[in-house]
This record gives sequence, structure tokens and C-alpha cells, in this order.
Amino acid sequence: MAKRALFIEHDHASEAGPIAQRFSEHGYEITRFLIVDEANYLTPNVTVEWPDLLSFDVLVVLGAPWGAWEDERIGNWLKPEREKVLEAHNAGIPILGICFGGQLMARVLGGSVARAPKAELGWYQIKSDDTSLIEEGPWFQYHWDRFTLPPGATLIAENDLCPQAYSFGRTLGLQFHPEIDSQVLDLWLEMDGGCAEVESEGVDVKELRAETKEIEQQTNQRGYDLVDQFLDRIATAPIKRI
Repeated sequence: MAKRALFIEHDHASEAGPIAQRFSEHGYEITRFLIVDEANYLTPNVTVEWPDLLSFDVLVVLGAPWGAWEDERIGNWLKPEREKVLEAHNAGIPILGICFGGQLMARVLGGSVARAPKAELGWYQIKSDDTSLIEEGPWFQYHWDRFTLPPGATLIAENDLCPQAYSFGRTLGLQFHPEIDSQVLDLWLEMDGGCAEVESEGVDVKELRAETKEIEQQTNQRGYDLVDQFLDRIATAPIKRI
């Protein structure tokens, strides 16, 4: 029987690019679960009928244009999601949390999430204590929030603004986006207000697209390697419950 991976997509533009490709190459049957469809993008507090997270072999919790701390704005699904991913974590199901997903898991495991003093948009180097697990980049950043490390978590990578990667049992939380390639970036920039949002932070969209295309082969490989290490090392780690 094929192994099953659930990709939790919080919005309609959250495709997983090279990350999904690598899971498929490892023999995983991928189920994509969309929370907020395009029609509800501006009113994201939708009611969600959740699948059974415990029936999957691994969870990939992707990014979102909302904050993992915005209970009032997206409480209809944010509170249930927190409860369900904690149950899965404590059951020993490996979880890869990316950006919003990494922040969400940090909160679930006892850390916190809040607005950062500034945004990070574009390709950034990070400092890693374990480059065999998390390379130093460049990795793609697209966030206005940051998390604090859960008590008992292992900090793997960081920069001057915030933690960038941590592990806690079979959960690996990331602040950056290893799933970005040219196609996924275009999806993000084509969202309502996407280009304007990026340009308001002083980023040249044309240059960002060109840089992403230029380094895509290397950054895709970096994403593949991360999935390999996640499956080899994090997904097989001892279960650590809270």
C-alpha cells in the first residue's frame, strides 16, 4: 500500500512545487486539502470539514496569507487545525510545517507567534547549526510574522530577525519556503494585491522573478535534499509528545 501524505493548503495559491514532487518520488500518494478557496480569499473565516489527519503517514502544513496568531479572523478553522495537528504530532505522525505551517506548529508546541518588526521578502541566506539537515541557502522568505521556539525544541537555523528552522520530535518547522519555484512564485504574485504587497516593501517584482528563474535548479535541489533529510531523520526520530 502506498504511503499517504496530506498537504494542507490554506489558500488557493499554495502549491508545493518541488516539495510535492520529491514526496511523490519517495512513493507518497499526495492528497491536497484546500481550506480557503479563491472565492473566500477576502473572507477566510470559513467552516471546514476536516479529513482524518491520523489516517495519513505524513502531514505537510503549508503557508498562508494570514497570521497563525489571528484567532478572531480565521478562528473557524484555525482552532480546530491547532487541535488536530497536535493530536497528529502526539500520535507520532511526521509533520513538515512551512512558514505559516512552521509558525502554527511552534504555537501548538508551546511557542508563540506575533508580528515581526519588518517583513522578509525574497532570497535570503540563513545561519544553520546543521547544514546536512538545513542548508544555509539562499532560501525564499515571504512573511511579516515570526515565532518563538517551543520549549524543548531544537533550534536548527536562524537569522538576525527570527528562528528559521527547528525540530521537536517528528515535527520540523520552517520559516522559509523550500517549495518556491518560478511557477509557485507566479501564483503568489498573481493573487489579489500580490505584486503591490511585495513592491510596497521595496522589492522589484521583475528582478525577483528573474532571480528565482536563474537559481531555480539549485533551489529546487535544495528543496529535494530537505525532503530527503526530513524523511530520513525527522520522520524516524523518537516521538516527543506535549
